[in-house]
Amino acid sequence: MKFQQVLLILRARYRVIIAALLLIVAASIVINLLMPKKYQASTTLVVNYKGADPVSGAMMPSGMISGYMATQGDIIQSKTVALGVVDALRLAELSTVQRDFQQATEGRGDIRDWLAELLLRNVNVVPARESSVITITFTGTDPAFAAAVANAFAAEYQKTSIQLKVQPLKQASAYFNEQLRELRDKLEQAQTRLSTYQQDNGLVSVDQRLDVETARLNELSSQLVLVQSQAADAASRQNTARGVAGESPDVVANPLVQNLKASLAQAEARLSDLAQRLGANHPQYQGAKADVEKQRAELAAQMNITYGSLGGVARNVRQRQAQLEAAVAAQKARILELNSARDKLAILARDVDSAQRTYDAASARFSQTSIEGNANQTDVAVLSPALAPTRPSSPRMLLNVFVAILFGTGFGMGLALLLEMIDRRVHSADDVLDLQIPVLADWSRPNGKRGFFALPRLFSGRRAAA
Repeated sequence: MKFQQVLLILRARYRVIIAALLLIVAASIVINLLMPKKYQASTTLVVNYKGADPVSGAMMPSGMISGYMATQGDIIQSKTVALGVVDALRLAELSTVQRDFQQATEGRGDIRDWLAELLLRNVNVVPARESSVITITFTGTDPAFAAAVANAFAAEYQKTSIQLKVQPLKQASAYFNEQLRELRDKLEQAQTRLSTYQQDNGLVSVDQRLDVETARLNELSSQLVLVQSQAADAASRQNTARGVAGESPDVVANPLVQNLKASLAQAEARLSDLAQRLGANHPQYQGAKADVEKQRAELAAQMNITYGSLGGVARNVRQRQAQLEAAVAAQKARILELNSARDKLAILARDVDSAQRTYDAASARFSQTSIEGNANQTDVAVLSPALAPTRPSSPRMLLNVFVAILFGTGFGMGLALLLEMIDRRVHSADDVLDLQIPVLADWSRPNGKRGFFALPRLFSGRRAAA
């Protein structure tokens, strides 16, 4: 079928098209008039997203902000928020609502849950794509009620966001409180071990005690060096005196030895003088000889005593050397013991410092978490509250009528073509040719072209013969 034939069919059945168009437009107008008017009220919120973890305090990746905004939209459309709106507006206490609930559910279930579901069906949440703005829109038959519900959803969302933020912080605070008790016990145990070790070992400050003991070791070492020098000197003198006592400087320098030598020299001089004048048997000679021998014996005895004193001095020096060597060894052992005690005390002190730092860090986090957990401030702010709309959002009369006109026109054209297929008529010469019957006449224009409107008038109202 040619396009020109379609136009001719539509032209021939224009009454059907107009009737369908008028019918559909009239039905659309009636339906729009009968439909209840609905109003939309919108509340705009701003979400200040921080993204801090309540336990560790670490900042979450910025790439999760879009997911966070979608989560906030789901929270607004949650049943918890809807139940809060029902309680805030006291909808369950209205007699009309209770009557509608009885008719709809026959008294089964909870009226709060039923109202929450009804509210959620008419609420729409739209998070902005590239910002932290969320729009809450509620649709209702009463403009004031729609605005009240939209604002109630915003208020309940703020309360819920506080609870969702505070609840993890309270749990984290309880966790930190439990950890603080354990850390406090560990700190007290570390301090107790340190104090007990100090008391058992008599340590106040290992470093000061070590300095004193080191100074004492240095002093003993100095004394030992001096005594060792004295011992060497005493041994040398003793060895010298042991060979020839009369040549020993200590023996020669002894005052008694010197006096005895002087007395011996006088006695020998006297004996020599008497020997020149008297005989060997003379009593004076015998007395002088006896005095010389006595002086020699006393000198020998005194020299032996002096030699013996040198040995005693050497022995005393050696004893003192042995005592100092033992004292130095004991002092070294004491310093090594103090070094070991210092190392262990340092370990215990580090344990105390580590436990103290851990306790202080946990205490700081506990204080911060406790303060944030008791906060009643929300990160959500109302940018623009909902106002009662003055115009209904639906039905849109002009839009619906325009759509009805388009639909009615299309429906009428389709109906006209359908009727043509059921009851085929001749509207042009092409229709006659399609039926394969002889053409009786063709009304053409003077210029030789067939008239577009002439042929339909020639064959109008006639049926084509088969």
